[in-house]
Amino acid sequence: MTNGMPDFLVIGAPKSGTTSLYHYLDQHPGVFMSPNKEPHFFAFEGEPPSFMGTGDAQAWINTRSVTEVNEYRALFSDTSSEQVCGEASTMYLYLEESCDRIYQHNPNTKIVAFLRQPVDRAYSHYMHLRRDGREWESDFRKALELENERIGNHWSPAWHYRNVGLYCDQVQRYIDKFGKAQVRIYLYDDLLQDAPAVYRDIFDFIGVDSAFEMDTSARHNTTKSVRKSKWLHDFLMYPNGVKSALRQVIPASVRKPLSAKVYRKNAATAQKLSAEVRREVTASFEPEILRLQDLVGRDLSAWLACELAC
Repeated sequence: MTNGMPDFLVIGAPKSGTTSLYHYLDQHPGVFMSPNKEPHFFAFEGEPPSFMGTGDAQAWINTRSVTEVNEYRALFSDTSSEQVCGEASTMYLYLEESCDRIYQHNPNTKIVAFLRQPVDRAYSHYMHLRRDGREWESDFRKALELENERIGNHWSPAWHYRNVGLYCDQVQRYIDKFGKAQVRIYLYDDLLQDAPAVYRDIFDFIGVDSAFEMDTSARHNTTKSVRKSKWLHDFLMYPNGVKSALRQVIPASVRKPLSAKVYRKNAATAQKLSAEVRREVTASFEPEILRLQDLVGRDLSAWLACELAC
């Protein structure tokens, strides 16, 4: 560590495999990962976030972001001298101020980023919010149309479905500041094709034993269902007078199993993005994808095709 700061950072993009990477890195005896998976310190240093979108007040980014430097350093206080330490805050890539703040605190930080086909990434984030009962626009295209209005109303970056996927300038910012030798860019596609090889390369990059065998059987932060009724979801999840009254007359041994059953009944299977919509939205990203292809030196033609599942 330098000045109590992490040796490496996984900076995003969200919904691109970063949650699984965090858990797999945490298995390595030579790595210490922040117990707060997404402290987002460099995104909001000295400025606690107060986003105002649906459910933002209760969301992790508002409630669990670490904004004071001493509290942030304390996250790594249990690191041993034989370990490298890191954390994985998915908004560092997107939020512009993060890059300069990271550099100011530790210009030797190693940077790891994962990029996913931007439409697939956006739809995955959209379905994540649908799963959590926060996104109630059932038409993905309409949700994209609402983005600028939501940004203007100070909704959190979780709602910036399209803008988060404009990777080129985001990646360029880190390369310009840290240099190519300190920035490693991977594709979500790489994880699908050969995840162990990706993790070995990351271990080499951050300077730990790349021969370590991880258990990669668990999948993290996946979306399998969405909420059907907003009224019912909000009734179950948020305080209200009716629930307070019911607590007085119905014992917890009856009330909690019944509530869990109703919650499950309010779930519908998450739907895949149609090929038609994927093709339409991908076309709008084509210039950006081609720019990124030149920047990172990777063939991204598969991102422009429409055969990939969402």
